[in-house]
Amino acid sequence: MKKMVRKQEGGIPWLSLVLDLLGAYIVTGTILLVLALLLYKLQVTENIINAGITLTYIISCFLAGNLAGRQMKQKRFLWGGIMGGAYFVVLLALSMVVNQSAGAVSDSLLLTLFLCAGGGMLGGMLS
Repeated sequence: MKKMVRKQEGGIPWLSLVLDLLGAYIVTGTILLVLALLLYKLQVTENIINAGITLTYIISCFLAGNLAGRQMKQKRFLWGGIMGGAYFVVLLALSMVVNQSAGAVSDSLLLTLFLCAGGGMLGGMLS
């Protein structure tokens, strides 16, 4: 029985990582609501909204990477990058389901992937 418990403790806490990713999407939703409010009330330009959306990707992936890095203790930057990549994959999948194309995520998918993975890695390194 003790060996079984030890083996489970040393494994990857998948549920915690999924919850971290969910937390990142809650942060994303909150920031996007604030951006929508700014767009509605202040009539800000599209360039500012696009910059805000990009910043939202980075902040959310940083958060997910930071939380994952704190849980994993080893190879934090790698786990942060994985969380950023997972964030991007979910974002891409949702965008393709809703819009029937990948273009709604960003003009450049590769740039968005690097921003998400980089934000996650940075969060993991600073955890």
